[in-house]
Amino acid sequence: MGLVKRIGNEVVFLRAALRSLGKLKEIREDASHTFSDTIEKLAAEKPKNIAIYFEDRKLTYREYNEEANRYARWLKEQGLGRGDVVALMMENRPEYLIAWLGIIKAGATAALINTNLIKGPLAHCLNLSKANHVVLGAELAENYSTAADQLDRPMTVWATGGQMQGAHDLDAALAQQSGDALPADIRKDVTQDDDALFIYTSGTTGNPKAARIPHVRLRGMMAGFAAGANATEKDRMYVVLPLYHSAGGVCAIGTTLTVGGAVILRRKFSATQFWDDAVKYRATLFQYIGELCRYLLNTETHPKERKHKLRMAVGNGLRPEIWTTFQKRFRIPRVLEFYGATEGNVALMNFDGTPGAVGRIPGWAKKKFNVEIVKFDIESEQPVRGPDGFCIAAEPGEAGEALGKISNDPDQPTGRFDGYARKEETAKKILHDVFEKGDMWFRTGDLLRQDKLGYFYFVDRIGDTFRWKGENVATSEVAEAISVFPGVKEANVYGVHVPGADGRAGMASIVAENGSLDLDKFRTQMQKELPDYAVPVFLRIQPEMEVTGTFKHRKVELVKEGFDPSAIPEPIFFNCPVQKKYVPVDQHLYGKICSGEFRL
Repeated sequence: MGLVKRIGNEVVFLRAALRSLGKLKEIREDASHTFSDTIEKLAAEKPKNIAIYFEDRKLTYREYNEEANRYARWLKEQGLGRGDVVALMMENRPEYLIAWLGIIKAGATAALINTNLIKGPLAHCLNLSKANHVVLGAELAENYSTAADQLDRPMTVWATGGQMQGAHDLDAALAQQSGDALPADIRKDVTQDDDALFIYTSGTTGNPKAARIPHVRLRGMMAGFAAGANATEKDRMYVVLPLYHSAGGVCAIGTTLTVGGAVILRRKFSATQFWDDAVKYRATLFQYIGELCRYLLNTETHPKERKHKLRMAVGNGLRPEIWTTFQKRFRIPRVLEFYGATEGNVALMNFDGTPGAVGRIPGWAKKKFNVEIVKFDIESEQPVRGPDGFCIAAEPGEAGEALGKISNDPDQPTGRFDGYARKEETAKKILHDVFEKGDMWFRTGDLLRQDKLGYFYFVDRIGDTFRWKGENVATSEVAEAISVFPGVKEANVYGVHVPGADGRAGMASIVAENGSLDLDKFRTQMQKELPDYAVPVFLRIQPEMEVTGTFKHRKVELVKEGFDPSAIPEPIFFNCPVQKKYVPVDQHLYGKICSGEFRL
């Protein structure tokens, strides 16, 4: 890197980091302010600014605030407030943002439920929330019904956007409420340490966990992205990611909704309509995940793909091999790649847009941040400790686990770790005595490396969980669904690399009673039991399963062999998106999959 460019990057980092850290410190020191107060202030000062664009609708800040006030009054009528949780399950639309704003306006907590979930996993998330009421988009009534009989307590269902048998009409109830300003004391006991949201994350193992998002964390995440993007009220953020995720539902919307700008909502991502929307709504920002960028690159040339007003793309997972091509083809001036987890205290941003990097902390700025990469043992899945019992910092360029020091020091505002709804799950993510006795560090569960210039690069996730189609796939959950299928004796689930695809595709190695399965029935069953992204892409039928000395399934060799028929003697099958069935993988089909002929 040339000297002039290095100096330029240092200046970019310094300015952006000072903006972000300054804002985070300010938030930490303001104990009573919440996001509700932010919107109420904007509604008073910029009432005619558009807050939300959706299809042919527009909501000003005044209208957004008034609609949320109706929700808050309705909640109070139900006797709900501080300490109560309301589950929210709805597809992307303005009512989603209105609902959770109204819930936190009343002082309660909104549990944001993944709209892809059904049956056991959905019941698990609803049970974990401890909510007695659920705000349900009528479009998800069928999903909810699959889990209703597995709930550990009766839930009062409030349907919006349509009628649902057995549910109350929420739209009618809200119409009876006033949108006028709420009483000044409606949140009198609520502080920034109270939970605003529960956002579910699969983490590295097992069922989804409910990450606690207190008001201070919610505001901090939003402010960090607003500062990183240097957003103003003139910005419009295009949001196609699901609002139940922190990326779309907190970071993206917070970038503009904290400064008087707008969000442009779309129900679901569409590669063919992306540029029409960007031009129609005059978007200046959009939030991505890596797969989204790859989908756009794989589309035919669109007449509007270079006629937009986008000044920046914000997100994570943009792979180095497509980064520059993506920017050049679509004329995207800047990319703000970041690294972080919903519940974590490690937050990185690549302010200067160096391709492939997920963030940077120069050596001279290290004391202001809480991130370290330590040497890691892949077999034991634990950080390596030296003769003195302490962890060992990784060398420049060496992959290791990223850790975040847990601290409530306002001068190091990214150090806070709020954990999960269940304390035992919180404890599992904390590593003790890392560099000195008594210190505590958050385990990200990710392998990263940092070069000599301070740039961080993502390497891989630790453990069994892998990402596919922008979602975390818990292998234990998939294996459980497979294991109950007739004829399955054992199932070992893992992720495999597919050339040209982001994340890892799900593959299951199965031991069957008679050496074979009814694959049509198997596929149908998996589609019923699992979200689409968790249904295995590849199957491998084995005569027996290899296990370790402690009877754990071996995965390392299976992952290495992948789905290559020349390296595997057993039958392999591919969940073909064209034929809608599992088909045998031979060398010809293997080549077609690797060449990208099938869009996975």
